Amino acid sequence: MMNKPPIDALVAKTGNKYILSILASKRAKEIEATRREELATADRKAISIALDEIYNGEITFKGEEE
Repeated sequence: MMNKPPIDALVAKTGNKYILSILASKRAKEIEATRREELATADRKAISIALDEIYNGEITFKGEEE
């Protein structure tokens, strides 16, 4: 089974797995809240959509400033 997008590429975008999981879950909750009807008929889950958005650079976050 191949993961799309690859987990290593997603981690590289965010810096670590913890940030990736928080970012993806928050975005998936936003998607669930705003697109309920669309998701009911779609074959993809909100978390998959959120991970694709992170991979494509549509979702960003502010990290700690050094």
